[in-house]
Amino acid sequence: MLASTTSTQDSGLFDELIPAFEEAYPEYEVEVHAVGTGEALALGETGDADVLLVHAKKDEEALVEAGYGLERRDVMYNDFIVVGPADDPAGIAGGEDAADSLAVLSDTEGTFVSRGDNSGTHKKELTLWETAGVEPEGDWYVSAGQGMGAVLRMASETDAYALTDRATYLSQGDDSTLVVLVEDDPALFNQYGVIPIADAANPEGAEAFTDWITSDEGQEVNASFTLEGTEDTLFTPNASE
Repeated sequence: MLASTTSTQDSGLFDELIPAFEEAYPEYEVEVHAVGTGEALALGETGDADVLLVHAKKDEEALVEAGYGLERRDVMYNDFIVVGPADDPAGIAGGEDAADSLAVLSDTEGTFVSRGDNSGTHKKELTLWETAGVEPEGDWYVSAGQGMGAVLRMASETDAYALTDRATYLSQGDDSTLVVLVEDDPALFNQYGVIPIADAANPEGAEAFTDWITSDEGQEVNASFTLEGTEDTLFTPNASE
């Protein structure tokens, strides 16, 4: 059982990654449980997942420190971006400080759709609001309680703003009317890590997956995963073995 994020699922990465692992280790079959990072970490605590692939490094390290995870290794990264309608009524386009841009959305009450699900993306969003000194509330702030793909569809349909990982945004293609408005802020760095669970029901499988995804072979699958019809890579491997 692999508990991971909706972003890795919605981006299409697992369509490449899981078959490659199962070919390398035919004795294992991976069942993916795609949820927010917060829920994935909770599944690790209860032993209801064997291994995690998530993106909230501080919370991941805390899980290992508490004894629920055996170790944590970097796997890959991409970045978060702020997206919104092309006409950008709040006027945040071109900003390079994500927290300042969110403060502008609050001031102008530009509709913002939040994951609202304790995911890694939601955790990052809350950190940015804190940095901005804003407690988001009001009709303009919509807490969806949904995965990344669903939030982007909601934002697209309502001409709203959202924080997203770049991979899931790009995977939406022509189905989305949203454009990238804020990027290249170091605060938007998005690191993913793998954690084998201490009380895993299948510890051998968890160890095999952890070793494989951080190996040269697993890293090459990540590096070669591109947006369909382009050469744009969606994740950059940076495993720590």
